Amino acid sequence: MSVSVRLPDDLNNRLDFLARQTGRTKTYYILEALYAQIDELESYYLAADVLERLRKKKETAHAADEVRKDLGLED
Repeated sequence: MSVSVRLPDDLNNRLDFLARQTGRTKTYYILEALYAQIDELESYYLAADVLERLRKKKETAHAADEVRKDLGLED
């Protein structure tokens, strides 16, 4: 899949320099950066979405001890 991104000049210049100095492509470094951050971005934004649903009372939260008890996981 192809994606087009417009980079600010300063970031593009840094990426160009890094790619030239290391003999790798800009695409390589863009993918490295995405792979390095995607887990944190998913965690943050998905958690923020759940929190917003909780605040709007569109989502229900359950206490961990209640869930363990309901699942028969307590001793």
